[in-house]
Amino acid sequence: MKFLEPQNLMIKLGAIILLLGLMLAPSAQAIDLGVGYAENIGLASAGDEDIRDTAVGIIQYLLTFLGIIAVAIILYGGFMWMTAGGNEDRVAKAKKIIISGAIGLIIVLAAFAIVTFVIEITENAINGGF
Repeated sequence: MKFLEPQNLMIKLGAIILLLGLMLAPSAQAIDLGVGYAENIGLASAGDEDIRDTAVGIIQYLLTFLGIIAVAIILYGGFMWMTAGGNEDRVAKAKKIIISGAIGLIIVLAAFAIVTFVIEITENAINGGF
């Protein structure tokens, strides 16, 4: 069956994961980065949306997407391992894929933590809080 061939199956599985990730991705948190500061002191407003808010949103969505890809790679490695049928070469390849996916996930989570930390520090510096 052409539908169940590994290449077609992985493309369709990837498309499903991509669509689910885009639909279920958490929205970027509304963080006050001092955009309304000009209005508070009586200066003219530059508009409703600031470039900093846009950049934060793009970065958070990008990191969420990369996290979904890393999890998909881990799942793919697990699928390869489960279908290896005892073939040591395929099991070794599957282990490498799983380890690579786990390292990628750790990097993405660390990047997300760093970005969140920098955003909060910036917000606190702008707003004068701790």
